[in-house]
Amino acid sequence: MKDTTQKWLYLVLLSVIWGSSFILIKRALLGLTALELGGLRIVFASVFLFVFGYGSIRGLSVKDWKWIVIAGLLSSFFPPFLFALAQTEIDSGTTSIFNSVVPLFTTLVGIALFGTIVTRRQIWGVLIGLLGTVALIAAGVEYDPDQNYWYSVFILASALGYALNINIVKKHLAHLSPLSVTTGSFAVAFLPALVLVGLSGFPNKLGQGVEMHGSLGYLLVLALVGTSIANILFNRLIHLASPVFAASVTYTIPLVAILWAVLDGETVNLYQLAGGAIILFGVWLVNKRRP
Repeated sequence: MKDTTQKWLYLVLLSVIWGSSFILIKRALLGLTALELGGLRIVFASVFLFVFGYGSIRGLSVKDWKWIVIAGLLSSFFPPFLFALAQTEIDSGTTSIFNSVVPLFTTLVGIALFGTIVTRRQIWGVLIGLLGTVALIAAGVEYDPDQNYWYSVFILASALGYALNINIVKKHLAHLSPLSVTTGSFAVAFLPALVLVGLSGFPNKLGQGVEMHGSLGYLLVLALVGTSIANILFNRLIHLASPVFAASVTYTIPLVAILWAVLDGETVNLYQLAGGAIILFGVWLVNKRRP
């Protein structure tokens, strides 16, 4: 399969998987706290990855581990907690929309810290995609002003972490397999997450209520598919495509997330749909080949 076809296939798969993650977080929070959800998500994902990927991290150099530690903290440790915390106050669809600033942050971080060269067309695509995101946010604020949008700071912090991770993987870890990068990142996050789960009091709550069991079911799907498998696919996409292309998946994620939100009883208006169309145009412009 050609690289062009592969990277678009990964983009679509990640859009569906990560777009569905927000509704899974919402359902898991019905029986778990944000601290429990974030920690258990990392622990479950790490165990799954260790089973299949332990061999891939044996023999990594000290230099590789230096960058994996940084990338692991930025993309695998902090975001699961920050997203869970954000969704205690903000709807799943709105959370996914805020997350779509990742391509803009990726471009800015790449230019400022990694010497990335981007074309004028890609910059316009990023800005147009951001315009669509702003339109979606504005529509959400007007339609549902009761949400605490200050919690969006946690999403923006995660987006900056993702942007740094994308550039680090592309520049310093491109010689490693996607499985080794993903497994190494979660190996870094595993122990601190396990400690936080213990401190959260979760072990004492096991077996208490049907709601807890339902939340754990959603969490398992989120950890295994939306975290472990999705991160392997995403690291493969970073290898195949430019950082800007890889980051553009966060522009298509809200389209899937909003669909799930509607099915779950949240409401979407025409302004939000228009914002989604603008976002898709931005993604197309970022990835359009030169004639």
